[in-house]
Amino acid sequence: MTAVDAAAPRFTIRNRPEDFVVVEEPLYPPSGSGKHLFLEIEKRGRTTEQVARELARLLGVPPMDVGYAGRKDRHAITRQGFSVPGVEAERALALELEGARVLTAVPHEHKLKTGHLRGNRFELAVRCGEPFDPARLAPRVVELARRGMPNRYGEQRFGRAGDNAEEGRKLFSGKLRGRDLRGARFLLSALQAEVFNAVLAARADAYDDVEVGDLARVEASGGLFWVEDLERERPRAHAFEISATGPIFGTKVRTPRGEIARLETEILERHGIPTTGRLTLPRGLRALGTRRPLRVAPRELEVQPLDGGHGFRLCCGLPSGAYVTVLLDCLVGPVADAGREAASRDEALSMGVCSPDAV
Repeated sequence: MTAVDAAAPRFTIRNRPEDFVVVEEPLYPPSGSGKHLFLEIEKRGRTTEQVARELARLLGVPPMDVGYAGRKDRHAITRQGFSVPGVEAERALALELEGARVLTAVPHEHKLKTGHLRGNRFELAVRCGEPFDPARLAPRVVELARRGMPNRYGEQRFGRAGDNAEEGRKLFSGKLRGRDLRGARFLLSALQAEVFNAVLAARADAYDDVEVGDLARVEASGGLFWVEDLERERPRAHAFEISATGPIFGTKVRTPRGEIARLETEILERHGIPTTGRLTLPRGLRALGTRRPLRVAPRELEVQPLDGGHGFRLCCGLPSGAYVTVLLDCLVGPVADAGREAASRDEALSMGVCSPDAV
């Protein structure tokens, strides 16, 4: 990836919810019949889990029966899908939710599950304290379209304190108890993300290349195969027909071969994860594992002037599981997240860590 301009101004996102708009792109539409009800909900200033708990309380269903495809940002305006069992559409549409509203309610045969998502559309206002011409970003936009972007997990995956992966590690030692199953799964996923990020970092700037022994993914079909003939497969990688993958560890995940396998094993063991044949998950948790591509392609990536000229507007689509904050890092380098900073200050105040005058 092209080096970021050291003279670039300091950019911020999420100065207000309207600056960060996310719309889910569902994997499939609801069928119109079935015992579950798919809801499209627009929320502002609330986490996905907060909305899910409120739905359960108001509709009288167990919290674990409320489904959603992915967690969405709190400091944003987001539209995403939820599902609830055994509820009439009219009742759901009449709900009065804090900081959220039900837009549509359509029956479907089964619960909405994590990952049942094609991707997300983003519209972001990226602000700075000085005039900025987005035309400066044109070469980087072209490069991202050609090579894709590293499919790194963003910081928000690891929690406000950045310790979700470490908490997930405690699950394996039995030191962390009393977590509900959904919370334990989330901590486990943070640990999986930490390991994947470490493998990706070890590949450095070659995230768009392949090596002998790689498990590569065919972009058109999603199928996986072992790279054996580098002379044949490397041009396909450069044409974005195939991409190398990294591990989302689990009990049945496929593994690469040769030097790539040794690299991944070393990183897994460094993070306290036994190799696949010896991996035993805590009781109640199930993770078969999968392979995640080392890169993804932003769709319809555009940067436009922001009203007033102090920053730019970013519009794009990303596949499920990809982070727009990582895309921003590729475009302009590290970006300050005003929403997360404000949340950290609020938390410190609530705990008496600092006084209002010190913030």
